[in-house]
Amino acid sequence: MATNSSPKVLLVCNQGIYDAYVDPKEVHRLKKFATWDWLSYEGHNPDKESQVAKFLAAIHSMDGLIISHGSPIINAQIMDAAPNLKIIGELEDDRFANRIDLKEAWKRNICTVDTTNGSSYPVSEWALALILISLRNAGFQFRRIIAGHTNMDPDTFKYAGGLLAKKRVGLIGCGHMGRHLVKHLQPFETEIWVYDPYLPSEMAESLGFLLTSLENILSKCQVIVCLAPLTPKTRGMIGENELNLIPSGTVLVNVSRGAIINSQALIKRLKRGDIIAGLDVFDPEPIPPDSEIIHLPNVFITPHSAYFTGNQYRESFGLMVDELDRFFHGHETYFNLTPRSLANRRGIDSD
Repeated sequence: MATNSSPKVLLVCNQGIYDAYVDPKEVHRLKKFATWDWLSYEGHNPDKESQVAKFLAAIHSMDGLIISHGSPIINAQIMDAAPNLKIIGELEDDRFANRIDLKEAWKRNICTVDTTNGSSYPVSEWALALILISLRNAGFQFRRIIAGHTNMDPDTFKYAGGLLAKKRVGLIGCGHMGRHLVKHLQPFETEIWVYDPYLPSEMAESLGFLLTSLENILSKCQVIVCLAPLTPKTRGMIGENELNLIPSGTVLVNVSRGAIINSQALIKRLKRGDIIAGLDVFDPEPIPPDSEIIHLPNVFITPHSAYFTGNQYRESFGLMVDELDRFFHGHETYFNLTPRSLANRRGIDSD
């Protein structure tokens, strides 16, 4: 929505979020088209009356609102106290959009976006790395070397898939992470199959993949990557029966949430020794030191660290500045919270 005057934007979060996300370079970029302020919220009860009164006083003239940890729930009372409010953005750490009453926002034609997908960029890169590591069973090779066995053992490759090029890769879930991974896979000329009941069908044609069933992904792909969000529907979605569909020689990667795959069933399937797994997540976390998963030779595992970028500030604030830039200059935003996206995150049927 284009405006003639400089829009006013308020960030509401605690000190920890501010220190981790608010890059001064991005603040400088935001100040080129908006005036902005930060309202610091600490404590564990942002919705108590005195805190809400403080919030209402600060928000009255705001055109845009960015929220994260520390913010009260943005409900009808708050929206009515901000008659100029045109956009609400969730910065991070609320993937289920519980801090915004979305129906009330949509009734008022307030644009709702979030940038909780900031971690999808590094995680999609690590998914590609885990695919390549697992296709050569490099985790087992490394274990052998540090144990003093520095010769190359041909048995290392007994069930390894080798090249990624031209293989069929199946994605379980194709949200932000999945779509970034699709881009990373393009140079390898892979055939990509996707299971995601929340995707619009036209996306398959535009991005060049085949929408299919979970059974087809598990039974007919040479590489399987779990990228689905953890919801009531996806928790334990891949159990013993599903894992038994996976044929010998397959690589299984999980960079989403450990609880989507039943841990004991996964260990049982991996102990057959004919598939290779690359895991950044497991259930429970941290992994118990006595868990069998740590010692299996056909597993490469990292401690839920795929989000790491090496940057001082997390990516979400820069993405939010992008969204505000687009919105206040009359362009469409990218990361809209919609009934479809909300259904996906909460594991409910979309309208």
